[in-house]
Amino acid sequence: MIHTGSCLCDGVQFRLIGPLEPIQICHCAQCRKAQGSAFAANIPVAATAFELISGAALLVRYASSPGKARVFCGQCGSPVFSQRDAAPETLRVRAGLIDGPLKLPLSSHAFTASKADWWTITDTLTQHPGPR
Repeated sequence: MIHTGSCLCDGVQFRLIGPLEPIQICHCAQCRKAQGSAFAANIPVAATAFELISGAALLVRYASSPGKARVFCGQCGSPVFSQRDAAPETLRVRAGLIDGPLKLPLSSHAFTASKADWWTITDTLTQHPGPR
């Protein structure tokens, strides 16, 4: 199974090879600021399953906290993925970048204790006040 994705300007294009995990929703303050929204929709992907097609020179890494990097397109600003030093084998790819229909379930909500006060969670998924 292969999924393709790209940033807003199409400068960064990638492939995800293999089946995808359910989408994880993160409500932490850093994810909210990085996304400019109420939460981030992340898909954990093995680093070996992420294939960059184009745009390597456009990717910018930002250390948002000790041991965690957020990677985004330096041209359009689209967040592409995040990666932790403690788990370099896993990327958290932003679900909104993936092309076409994405028939994946949501798995859970993380960091709900710090969610945006203007957003109401209305589904019945498990809610974790902190990390999953």
